[in-house]
Amino acid sequence: MACKNKDSQPEKEEPQVDIPEGKVQVGVYYFPNWGPVFRSEWPLIRDAKPRFTGHKQPKKPLWGFENEEDPAVMAKKIDVASQHGVDAFIFCWYYFDPPTLEHPGGKYLSEALENGFMQAPNAGDVSFALMWANHDVGEMKGAIQPETFEEMTDYIVERYFKHPAYWKVDGCPYFSIYEFDTFLKIFNGNVASARHALERFREKVKAAGFPDLHLNLVLWGLKGELLTKAFEITTVNSTTSYVWIHHNALQGFPTAQYDAEAHKYFNSVAYGGASNGLENPANTLPVPYYPNVTMGWDSSPRTRNADGWNERRDYPFGAVMVNNTPYAFKKALAKAKGLALQHEEQHRILTVNAWNEWGEGSYLEPDEEYGFKYLEALAEVFR
Repeated sequence: MACKNKDSQPEKEEPQVDIPEGKVQVGVYYFPNWGPVFRSEWPLIRDAKPRFTGHKQPKKPLWGFENEEDPAVMAKKIDVASQHGVDAFIFCWYYFDPPTLEHPGGKYLSEALENGFMQAPNAGDVSFALMWANHDVGEMKGAIQPETFEEMTDYIVERYFKHPAYWKVDGCPYFSIYEFDTFLKIFNGNVASARHALERFREKVKAAGFPDLHLNLVLWGLKGELLTKAFEITTVNSTTSYVWIHHNALQGFPTAQYDAEAHKYFNSVAYGGASNGLENPANTLPVPYYPNVTMGWDSSPRTRNADGWNERRDYPFGAVMVNNTPYAFKKALAKAKGLALQHEEQHRILTVNAWNEWGEGSYLEPDEEYGFKYLEALAEVFR
């Protein structure tokens, strides 16, 4: 029998997490920029360097730098996700005005969904949905032309909503808008035109045989009069968040503690006092708010190791969440599940950031440090 080193310490056992009972659907954001290495963000992850003492970079994917546009690769992701409690991938989805000689445009980063997920033999074991990421990307502007919006919604209904794996809430296809203020810019702030465009979208969805559209708004940027206006313009079915830091800035530099950030977020959901739609308690919103769980935050790979780490606070510079262990993540999941269970059955939903946001340090995919432990935490709470 091997002798223990006299200096070794027994591994500390974490306390039990009280997990509420009941079925809650889990929608996990999926960032689709991990295709062939030469035209993806994989080189940023591979080449990331620590920016301060104790900084855990680079992150090392356990599966390596895989091409998500390969249906076989995506089939593995779907398999693992379905086994660990994920109900839907919510793809960050981009659509810009048609390209010209001066500006790129059209569909952007759609290959992971269309070539990978939708061609995978097990598509449907996990559903998929769209979060229209309608922010600017370089020269491509999120405020597209009204005619582009019409073309876009035609494409969405035909290409995605009719796919058998598309995620539905109470029979209605789930569609989320990331920046509602940018949506309004399409119509130069004309409320009547914006309302008509969304009504036309709903008509297309109904004509395709669905009961209606489930329109979800991400609260990012929705504050003050704009929040009120959003509910006046159209029928909104639900709201949610993309990431905790949209509501409360990270406290401390260069690090912020995960448990403290989780406490701030859940406190804001309960009592308000935050920003971007959580100035007041979430239950004062006129529609259900789907709670969010953020796995972590470290956007330093996207700085490309540029100088100025200690001085700059603009994205992608800024503080990093630390001690976002699988146990801490599990506690946050259990808390969010309890909040989701307060809704009527069809609205018992929460969002998770994210399946694969390696560029922002928020990912459920296994890495070399923790393996599958974040996914196991998800499974323990939701399976």
